[in-house]
Order: sequence, then structure tokens, then C-alpha cells
Amino acid sequence: MPALHHDALPDAFERLARPAGVTGSVVVQSQPDDRDTDYLVALATEEPFVRGVVGWADLEAPEAPRRVAFLADRPKFRGLRPMLQSLARDDWIAEARIDGPIGAMIDRSLVFDALVDTRHLRPLHRFARRWPELTIVIDHAAKPPIGEDPRPWRDGLAALATEPNVHCKLSGLTTEVRRGNPGEMLPTVIDEIAALFGPARLLWGSDWPVLNLASRYEDWLSLCRSRIASDAHEAVFGGNARRLYRL
Repeated sequence: MPALHHDALPDAFERLARPAGVTGSVVVQSQPDDRDTDYLVALATEEPFVRGVVGWADLEAPEAPRRVAFLADRPKFRGLRPMLQSLARDDWIAEARIDGPIGAMIDRSLVFDALVDTRHLRPLHRFARRWPELTIVIDHAAKPPIGEDPRPWRDGLAALATEPNVHCKLSGLTTEVRRGNPGEMLPTVIDEIAALFGPARLLWGSDWPVLNLASRYEDWLSLCRSRIASDAHEAVFGGNARRLYRL
């Protein structure tokens, strides 16, 4: 994927985002490696445009609670994403013995970013009900199979939307179009996600630079702004992220 295999750094992103009225961003890990997280934390200390960091940690490691506590003390560190979509077991999140690090996350008000597909939604629901004090953000709206049978995804996401600690990131949809015309299908999916979570539990995200595989930053932002009611813009395009990630 040559569109992704190059440096994508905050200065390039800021040049793209500021003209669109964006004043800051949360950066999210891309590798299940402590070195990636440490790099992002160091980067954030030097970049005012980076308001927060969501990193990674091995939650099953014996030292995981200490690692969570250490990261929580780093400037701008606000959450963890264990990359559930890449794990061999679909039900890992519901079965793993990770009470210690999850408790540490709750104690330090860290957000749990859930990078999942449809197959993870039921286990994630069990996890969300077990930890009602944990703030959970579903990344990329659980990657709906746009153009294919949406019912398992829709049912799973709707069930999660009933849990008050679960929020949803409106991001990553352009790269999930399997069949059909994106211009015709994306607005319907955006509307459905917005209806499930409402303006108080929906956050916009760019998924840049992965977004570049299927769209442009300006086009994705413009489309979402056109589909979200104007009186919800402050919340969806900034306010909810500031509140949940304590920016």
C-alpha cells in the first residue's frame, strides 16, 4: 500500500486540517508495540496540534497495571487500544483475565478504544456490561460491511448503543465500502450510526492517513458535516472528544 508506506507526521496533518477549521487532534496507535506508543507520547509533547494520545499496551502482561499507570502519567496520554480486530480469538475481550489493567484504566479515567469488526460486537457488549465505569469508544463504527448484508453489524451495534458507557467514532467508513456507489451508500450508513448513538455519544474521526486509500480528508469531513444536524456539530466535531479524552 504505497499510499500508506511513508512518514505521516503532525506537521503534514496540520497543514491539511487547519484550513478545514480543525484546531487539534487525537493521535491513535497503529502498532501493537510499546515502542510505537512511547514514540507517540514523545511526539505529542512537541506538537501543540496533538491534543491527546491513544496508545497500546499488552493488557495480559504481568506488569500491565504498572504500564497503564506509567502511561497515564505521561503528558496528553488519554487512552488505550488493544487492536481487537487483529487478535486470533473473537471473544478475547470478554474472556481475557485483564481485571488489573482495566481497573487501572478506570481509576485514571483512560478511554478504551475498541478496534473491532462485526464478529467482536457480542463479546464487546459483554465486556461493556461488565465494566460500566469504563468509557468505551468503538472505532470506525465497528467497520460496517457496506454493500453486503448489514444485519449482524446493525444488530450488534444497536445492542452496544444501549449501554451508556459506550460511544462511537464516526470514522473509517470510506475504506469499508465493499460493493456499490460510495456516494449513495455512505450517507445512509452515517445517518444510521448517528441515530443509534445520538449527538452526545458520537465522535468524528478522520482515520488519516488510512483514509487516503479511498477518499480525501476534506471530502470525508464535508460529507459528515452535511449529514450531522447543525446543532450537534459542536459536540460531534469536537466537544465529545474534548470531554471523553479530557483534552
